[in-house]
Amino acid sequence: MSELVSPERIARLQERVDGLRQTLITFLRELCAIPSYDGQIRQVGERVAAEMEALGFDEIFFDSMGNVVGRIGHGDRVVLYDSHLDTVGVGDPDAWAWDPFEGKVEDGILYARGACDEKGSTPGMVYGLALARELGLLEGWTAYYFGNMEEWCDGLAPRALVEHEGVRPDFVIIGEPTKMGVYRGQKGRVEMKVVAKGKSAHAASNHLGDNALYTLLPVIAGVRDLNDRLPSDDFLGQGRITVTHIECRTPSINAVPDECTIIIDRRVTWGETKEEAVAQVEALVPEEARHKVRVEMLTYEEPSYTGFVLPVEKYFPAWLLPEDHLLVRAGRETCRLLWGAPAPVGKWGFSTNGTYWMGHAGIPSIGFGPGDEVHAHTVLDQVPLEDVVRATAWYALLPGVLRAMGGL
Repeated sequence: MSELVSPERIARLQERVDGLRQTLITFLRELCAIPSYDGQIRQVGERVAAEMEALGFDEIFFDSMGNVVGRIGHGDRVVLYDSHLDTVGVGDPDAWAWDPFEGKVEDGILYARGACDEKGSTPGMVYGLALARELGLLEGWTAYYFGNMEEWCDGLAPRALVEHEGVRPDFVIIGEPTKMGVYRGQKGRVEMKVVAKGKSAHAASNHLGDNALYTLLPVIAGVRDLNDRLPSDDFLGQGRITVTHIECRTPSINAVPDECTIIIDRRVTWGETKEEAVAQVEALVPEEARHKVRVEMLTYEEPSYTGFVLPVEKYFPAWLLPEDHLLVRAGRETCRLLWGAPAPVGKWGFSTNGTYWMGHAGIPSIGFGPGDEVHAHTVLDQVPLEDVVRATAWYALLPGVLRAMGGL
């Protein structure tokens, strides 16, 4: 490996990170203390912006959607660090054994809403980029920190950044929890609805009506039976399909429903397409009912807190970066240089912004972050603080390793 990532430089980096330990932990706890569910990230974004300003980022701005962006450098190649700053809500407050925003630290673990998913990667990304510049690891790079909203429509924020703001990176690092491994893919998702039309009648004279709910019973059963027959990939695993919601339109609870809608969550594995997923559901509709049933993709067109709207189909492609790709190899080598062993390679069980970065836009992407996704969205939301600190060194060193391995 080149002088750029020499043992002396790495030792200096680790020394600087160790010295920032309490600063990083305090920063994370302050981020978790700011509620940011339902896409309301302005306040937490301002807190991140203030930290980036104090660290001397070259440019800091909120994009049209309301995501916070920080830039260091103006090199020819662009690397972007992505962490979403929004969280899910807290649910039943009585289910928490501590205040979800104040959190608690126990046995070196921070328990708080968003600690795992995904504020835990933000301190390391922000400080890592500042340290990378300080130690000469960003030469030739333009580096971005992208603090965004993701929970309600993953991939929408990066789509807005690329297609509306015109910022297109060459490499992306996603900070969702990876247990400090390098993740290189995930299943995708197709969200669709099946709507059946019927004819209303009084329940006492139901023979005069056409119950739309009954029309969909073969489709519901078909979805259930289709699940275990879906294609599988050696790395990402098998596709999945689930009916997640049902509702009827009826004049009263004493009337035959004249319309019924089911929502379907279809997890697609590598090699499956949106068109195939929709066609599979269409094939479940009995021939005699096809004139009164339609299958449609769901769309997302909700305004962000700034009022920005970017309508999209709710199709989130599966993505998979080859294990021998430069970015995967650089991510693993960064771990080896810092801690003596290459990082294990893995995948997420849930969905991330990689559905846009790699799935739609084809931008090489990997994941690296503290925490374990099993704790996401739970009342045990947590992250090991030692990993929050250690991740900072990884985020700082990666651009230098990428350059040394030919990424520039």
